[in-house]
Amino acid sequence: MTTPPDLLARAGAWLAEDPDPDTREELAKLIAAEDTAELTTRFAGTLQFGTAGLRGELGAGPMRMNRSVVIRAAAGLAAYLKDQGRTGGLVVIGYDARYKSADFARDTAAVMTGAGLRAAVLPRPLPTPVLAYAIRHLGAVAGVEVTASHNPPRDNGYKVYLGDGSQIVPPADGEIAAAIAAVGPLDAVPRPDTGWETLGDEVLDAYLTRTDAVLDAGSPRTARTVYTAMHGVGASVLTAAFARAGFPAPVLVAEQAEPDPAFPTVAFPNPEEPGAMDLAFTTARRVKPDLVIANDPDADRCAVAVPDPAADGGWRMLRGDEVGALLAAHLVRRGATGVFAESIVSSSLLGRIAEKAGLGYEETLTGFKWIARVEGLRYGYEEALGYCVDPDGVRDKDGITAALLVAELASVLKERGRTLLDLLDDLALEHGLHATDQLSVRVEDLSVIADAMRRLREQPPAALAGLPVTSAEDLSRGTDRLPPTDGLRYTLDGARVIVRPSGTEPKLKCYLEVVVPVGSADALPAARARATELLTGIKRDLAAAAGI
Repeated sequence: MTTPPDLLARAGAWLAEDPDPDTREELAKLIAAEDTAELTTRFAGTLQFGTAGLRGELGAGPMRMNRSVVIRAAAGLAAYLKDQGRTGGLVVIGYDARYKSADFARDTAAVMTGAGLRAAVLPRPLPTPVLAYAIRHLGAVAGVEVTASHNPPRDNGYKVYLGDGSQIVPPADGEIAAAIAAVGPLDAVPRPDTGWETLGDEVLDAYLTRTDAVLDAGSPRTARTVYTAMHGVGASVLTAAFARAGFPAPVLVAEQAEPDPAFPTVAFPNPEEPGAMDLAFTTARRVKPDLVIANDPDADRCAVAVPDPAADGGWRMLRGDEVGALLAAHLVRRGATGVFAESIVSSSLLGRIAEKAGLGYEETLTGFKWIARVEGLRYGYEEALGYCVDPDGVRDKDGITAALLVAELASVLKERGRTLLDLLDDLALEHGLHATDQLSVRVEDLSVIADAMRRLREQPPAALAGLPVTSAEDLSRGTDRLPPTDGLRYTLDGARVIVRPSGTEPKLKCYLEVVVPVGSADALPAARARATELLTGIKRDLAAAAGI
């Protein structure tokens, strides 16, 4: 096949201004080989800047994450900030330990400096919540975190926050995207070699001081933990936070304790993925702690596992919804005031806990960019292992402070001879058994997702697992409480289903919840069996309806 001249011309023009020798070499080889298929993929458009910023596979070309794309993104963000009257304002930049993260952070600092803004870079790869904290702590007008969170090793990303410490939402994302599109040739973007500040440990020390605030003064600190950083940047910060708080030092999963962009021991560096926790459970079976705690690679998420003789291998991973409810119950017991919030894909149990406690409650679209903006927020969570337990300090999910609060709760229960599983039983007896699950389909071809959404819109199911669908909402039209989003919500008699494309990965995600009344503790096993039966049936019928 002959490579079209216009494709070669575009690739050649990109090559000519690429500042990175690694991607220049990669692209030059593709051009020399006239690899039409790969060049077509790389130059099919541009990596889109959305409400999650940028995220994609590393490599050369406008459809990949690379220094050229990052410089353009930084220049667009700088132009937007100046249009908003923020000239001279401070932009704080953080980064994780992935491939090219430090380069992308340095390029961002250079572009901001060249545009007449002030730039400060965190001292080394650190958790995303440290960057989110630093924005407000330092009075910055914006922040950038270079991270792909829990994506595969080949990916990287670029997350943007404004001066309130929250991630961008519309219309700012669209305005920044327009400013990026208006950036001209890269050699016209000023990028001085110096002029920005590299911060010391003062910001990290201030963040760690703040973590103490999430705990009750005088609360027990006896829970023993095994901890995995999942080859990310969380270990040093979490262990420092636990030491400050007076908890026993977590036993680290040695094979995953140090940052490693190759993530050699896991297929996907996400605690929710099959096999990712195997080494942690092996360590736990040796050490016999009260808890296993895991962060994802940028440490904004927190996974929890507990001893359970009935579970395979003796350890059970708690679902994000279970941890979300446990933390909510703990905060209620401590006398929390304010509003509890969650995304629409998370369990409705939080609303019942808040209502019984006389607290405000809000549902938002998926993502902490929405949860963090809830007025009067005291606590927010989403089912994908994200918890905001100190919104005045970090207006985003924070896997470090969430781990501290889980350890405090486990310590309180331990003093009473009880466990997190016992508290989950209490919540089921009080509010009904709320059981959640997910049908998640990873695709190579994004048209599979579009076809499934179209099929469900055109022919919504009348029943799932024998439960009649009482309402079917197309969330792309918005509701009286939610702005439009690409999603579908089905309400059933005793269940709820939400279907949406992932905003960060090539996945179709279906979130399932069933609620089974429980009359007594003796009825819990039967209620759990019924919930499992219903969730299995809903998964089966929904997959058939979506054609996946």
